[in-house]
Amino acid sequence: MAKLLIRLNTWQRALIWLLLAFVVIELDIQTKAWASENLTLYRPVQVTDWLNMTLAHNYGAAFSMLSDAGGWQRWFFTVLASGVTLVLLVWLFRLKDDEWLTGLSLGLIIGGALGNLIDRIQLGYVVDFIDVHYQGHHWPAFNVADSAISVGIFLMLLDGLVLAPRRNRAAAEEADQ
Repeated sequence: MAKLLIRLNTWQRALIWLLLAFVVIELDIQTKAWASENLTLYRPVQVTDWLNMTLAHNYGAAFSMLSDAGGWQRWFFTVLASGVTLVLLVWLFRLKDDEWLTGLSLGLIIGGALGNLIDRIQLGYVVDFIDVHYQGHHWPAFNVADSAISVGIFLMLLDGLVLAPRRNRAAAEEADQ
């Protein structure tokens, strides 16, 4: 496996992934602002045969879970997202040189979590607007932050379940020689 030519200290590595998180946050804020200004609530605008832009307000969690729970969920999800983000930040600052894929994953997840957290604190709901559908079946509306979280989790699972075991086997074989 290729080694990094430049060694970065802990803060430099974390800064790279935090910059990614801030890019995700900015993209999320800008796209949600566009959707809020240009779309009408719950009125789909067809983009392709399988994609609409549909402004939605999500008062719950993923897939609008607990959206009709009466208001307590706003603060519950705010505290939960804040706590999870803090744990992920600590993890980010403890990464080793060769854990770049985990860093990428954490940057995406942290950016997405903070993007949705900003909405939840400022508005009391999360702005969703991407509406993917096929033959009348709609995936729950989502946003850039949700996409970043999903890609980050996928990459983390890929690394943990597929790539890390391969690295460990290769390291064990190298140690045996």
